[in-house]
Amino acid sequence: MNTSISSLSDFDALLTRLPGADAAAQAAWAAREPQLTKPAGALGRLEEISAWLSAWQGRHPPRLDTVRARVFAGNHGVAALGVSAFPAAVTVQMVKNFEHGGAAINQLCRTFDIELKVAALDLDRPTADFTAGPAMDEAEFAAALSTGFASVPDGTDLLVIGEMGIGNTTPAAAIAGALFGGDAAGWTGRGTGVEGAALTRKTEVVAAGIARHGGNSPIEILRRLGGRELAAMAGAVVAARLKRVPVLLDGYVATAAVAPLEVARPGALDHCLIAHASAEPGHRRLSDKLGKTPLFDLGMRLGEASGAALAVGLARAALACHTGMSTFAEAGVSDKE
Repeated sequence: MNTSISSLSDFDALLTRLPGADAAAQAAWAAREPQLTKPAGALGRLEEISAWLSAWQGRHPPRLDTVRARVFAGNHGVAALGVSAFPAAVTVQMVKNFEHGGAAINQLCRTFDIELKVAALDLDRPTADFTAGPAMDEAEFAAALSTGFASVPDGTDLLVIGEMGIGNTTPAAAIAGALFGGDAAGWTGRGTGVEGAALTRKTEVVAAGIARHGGNSPIEILRRLGGRELAAMAGAVVAARLKRVPVLLDGYVATAAVAPLEVARPGALDHCLIAHASAEPGHRRLSDKLGKTPLFDLGMRLGEASGAALAVGLARAALACHTGMSTFAEAGVSDKE
């Protein structure tokens, strides 16, 4: 598959090629599930997860032999406006921590047998301040999309995506507000821990971004308000769809990064589940706008794909139940009348 995206028109063309769910795999899942030794629906969303894996891998039974996590890191011009409790230098420092195995995502990937790779996107060159103009020009945007698109290898059974970027809940909030409207304050949260005057300033920055760039097409909104790591996540999600790889999205920033895909082409995120409800208040609102219910809510707001990696445990449990349970006939258990 060609992974070169040199323009917005290249990316728009990819969005017209997205395949649907596999009907034969869905039918095979639906034939087995009612025969398992439990009341119908008794495993709740675990049943939804196993059905989703079959439908989007295009096979039954699905497999989770090769699960991959991709974490994208970027720096933002708006970070200089005081929207974060931490300096932009922390992005570089955390990437080194990932590489040395010392972050939460490293522990979760080891726990759930997930291959982890981190892509740092021009960290020495932050995006432009979106209150003054577009965050990225078309060439920068296309390059970031291409990085994400190329990050999904053949043979991936499940993709986990996340990010690292000081200040990036600010573009996430601005993208959500530009796509779906509403007061900037309703989309803006504390992020790394800002409060008081700093939170007020952050909300003002979000409002300024929405006012300047709202009204553009969804993909243009991502270019104008997003960051390189957000664009890379969007590229990865499109590549996953074309390769029939289901995707677990992390929290607010990851969800905001791919929301423009759904607005541009309804159904573009059908192969994605939102892993968890972030403690960022805008995330639950954004999930509702996308018609998706996060799998769990543990009050997490770390980013770096941590919630999505944790949800791999649920996916493995769902697969084990669907493929490993006995049928009523095999177990000699009476089915309902």
